Amino acid sequence: MTDLNEIMKQAKKMQEQFQDAQSELKNLKVLGESGAGLVKISMTGRHDVSSVSLDQSLLSEDKEVIEDLVAAAVNDAVRKLEEKNKEALGGMAGNFKLPADFKFPF
Repeated sequence: MTDLNEIMKQAKKMQEQFQDAQSELKNLKVLGESGAGLVKISMTGRHDVSSVSLDQSLLSEDKEVIEDLVAAAVNDAVRKLEEKNKEALGGMAGNFKLPADFKFPF
């Protein structure tokens, strides 16, 4: 027989760990790049862009080239954040030990 109190304790602990990880991720900063570093975008864990850096040499390029490089750098930053989220939150489910015969009621 499964001890429901123990399962509830584990669920509460997992919820607290999840909330801690979310708080840490909000404060995280990543750097997205494109064009071999010609464009750099700093982004917070909340997906807010905090800075944009364009190499001086880009200013002679066509507007469309610059726009594409900025979009690519933003996408790079978003992918890096998603990877950090997956790393931080993905391992948590493994810490939650349920009996093999336990079935959720949904």
